[in-house]
Amino acid sequence: MTVVSVSMPESLLERIDQFAEEHGYTGRSEIIREASRNLLGEFEDKRLEGRELMGIVTVLFDYDTTTVEEKMMRLRHEHEGLVASNFHSHVGEHRCMELFVLEGDLEEISTFVGKIRATKDTLNIDYSVVPVDEFGTLADVE
Repeated sequence: MTVVSVSMPESLLERIDQFAEEHGYTGRSEIIREASRNLLGEFEDKRLEGRELMGIVTVLFDYDTTTVEEKMMRLRHEHEGLVASNFHSHVGEHRCMELFVLEGDLEEISTFVGKIRATKDTLNIDYSVVPVDEFGTLADVE
């Protein structure tokens, strides 16, 4: 197996070590491999291909890290055809949350989420994707 060197904050490394111990992993490498497989497989769901999707993306970042907020604004404008709505909120004294509502296809949403994930200094990124056509129409309910 190839050995890879990865840089990460000490606090994240401590969380990984604690997680490994609590959940019976053999070590850091096993956790990183599993997390990598999960990340790479997230948008490989064949049932989402070719469908109109709605995505919700939340991003948490430190208020003092102004470059994150600027990057979120640039991404919102860069993907204005995808971003149906955007909400910014203050969380506590030093944190901000950015929420994006997206409407598009799998490739567009995965590209957007990838750019969010590539943004330095974000604290947490979460998202969900739902096919819009699963909701049916009003006529289907009556």
